[in-house]
Amino acid sequence: KTAPECLVPLFVSTSGASGDDLGSDETELVQLVWQVVDLKNDKTGELRELLIRPEAEELDTEKLEQRGLSEEQIYAAQPLEHALRQFNNSLTAELLSNGREQSFCLCTDGQRHLRQVVHPETSNKNIILPPSFYSFFDLRKEFQKNFPSVAKHKELDAYASDRMGTDLDVCVDSSLAFAALKVQQMVKIIQTLVTEPVFHIFSNPESVHDRFETGTCRLQCVGDNTVIRARGLPWQASDKDIARFFRGLNIAKGGAALCLNNQGRRNGEALVCFESQEHRDLGLQRHKHHMANRYIEVYKATGEDFLKIAGGCSSEVAHFLSGEGHVIVRMRGLPYSATPQQVLQFFSDCSPTDDSKDCCPVAGGGAGILLVRYPDGRPTGDAFVLFSSEDFAQVALKKHKQRLGKRYIELFKSTAAEVTQVCNRFSSTPLLPVPPPPLISMMPSPLTTGLLPLATGAFPLVTAGLCDCVRLRGLPYDATVQNILEFLGEFTGDIAPHGVHMVLNAQGRPSGECFIQMCSVERAFLAAHRCHRQPMQDRYVEVFPCSLDDMLQVLRGGALGPCGRGMSPPPCKLRRKCSGYYRKKWQFGHIRRTIMIITCVILNPTTFPHNNPILMPD
Repeated sequence: KTAPECLVPLFVSTSGASGDDLGSDETELVQLVWQVVDLKNDKTGELRELLIRPEAEELDTEKLEQRGLSEEQIYAAQPLEHALRQFNNSLTAELLSNGREQSFCLCTDGQRHLRQVVHPETSNKNIILPPSFYSFFDLRKEFQKNFPSVAKHKELDAYASDRMGTDLDVCVDSSLAFAALKVQQMVKIIQTLVTEPVFHIFSNPESVHDRFETGTCRLQCVGDNTVIRARGLPWQASDKDIARFFRGLNIAKGGAALCLNNQGRRNGEALVCFESQEHRDLGLQRHKHHMANRYIEVYKATGEDFLKIAGGCSSEVAHFLSGEGHVIVRMRGLPYSATPQQVLQFFSDCSPTDDSKDCCPVAGGGAGILLVRYPDGRPTGDAFVLFSSEDFAQVALKKHKQRLGKRYIELFKSTAAEVTQVCNRFSSTPLLPVPPPPLISMMPSPLTTGLLPLATGAFPLVTAGLCDCVRLRGLPYDATVQNILEFLGEFTGDIAPHGVHMVLNAQGRPSGECFIQMCSVERAFLAAHRCHRQPMQDRYVEVFPCSLDDMLQVLRGGALGPCGRGMSPPPCKLRRKCSGYYRKKWQFGHIRRTIMIITCVILNPTTFPHNNPILMPD
């Protein structure tokens, strides 16, 4: 790129941290100071300052005084949006020379002024920045080009304007205020660099991405020093929300990958791949910054972690994600007989009286639809759809819970990494899982020894390792317990009392899954083997053997929804009348703790008299 005619050294101050910690505490901008340097004519403009009124009600007066500012000055200033508009107008007027505007570029002492302060704050406040804020020169790096002995960027942080000025024997007016002193130092350093004997040319400025590029990440560019892990994300957050959280830092194309749990739902984590280690290190400084009203934890991760989430997609998925600028929407709950043509009709079905804004055509027609399938070609009920713009995607999401055939369809905004994860998970799922070898039953604890009679006819203690439960997946959403009993047929008699547990989603609606407690490991495995992929209404149902721990993890909310909301509770938490065989309260010393029987067991009335207490292990 050609060198600009003018440079504009810019220094920003916040009401909080400064120096190499600038922007790490999310405090707001309070000051902009700049001065124009005419490189061609070796002239300088007037030193200018703008004060900014933050939205926060409390300010750190001690730090303001260090910058030569007072609360009265700050509260009397204008808000950020007006200040930026005035900055742009003032700069444009000053750069008009002989009827034309001279080309210019901003110059800062390090990366943090723009990347960690201006861009994140304007993004949070939905303020549009002038184009001049998307490219700048880092004076520390320009200094390094002429003095290669200066170490790479990790130690370059210590090479601030003070040290550069000392090395170049630059003299400044020490009576100036803090920000004005910094700008004058930068001006003197620039003038020294462009004159004899250095004759430095300012070219190839730093760039700040103005938008996040979706698509597949170039896997060969993923290094261990460019990836971070973000935790605590809202479950509805998209890759663009993550890019907005890291606004000012350059994320690689397709470099925001949302992580999914074993059930294919988002777990509140994401892996982010930046273009360089320098940007990754700046991203780590946003640890515990906020996304809406939640703080996000940021940690180092490896390239291998990122590749596990976003890498290794099939050629079909790679072709689907090859387009640029598309927004992805995930469909869940499709009828297994659904075709791409029906999906197209679902999104483009508009009556003549409908407003054209209610239509959302799919990008590329049928090529913009990816139906997810198992390795044998069976559909899973999931699909991903491409839309050409954010507006069309938002209209499409309004069709959430509308019906396609007899099924209502769930719609979610998705990402390229989620497409890869979902397709990889289903393509590697075995058609019928092989059960683990039987485990030896757990020995009774000392607490229960002698209190639970081991008589014939009673069930043994249920242990975590035994797969004596079955999991049904893919049930029709309107399926009832009676429908499930009819589906199991001859195995209905092997179900433990109160052993059918329907799983609800976070909205309290059926999720299409169900857990059933069986009387033995053998009957559970046989039921899974014979009922697997058998039809119920217009759907076929998958049946897998599982353990009590697997069941309780879901029923207690361990895998679905935050804090277990919307779950079907385990039988022990349902209020119902039952005899002493099923519930017994005990008090241990001063603790007054209630132990509930988690698993309902079948007892032989002739074996246990009514006055014999029963205690199950907690």
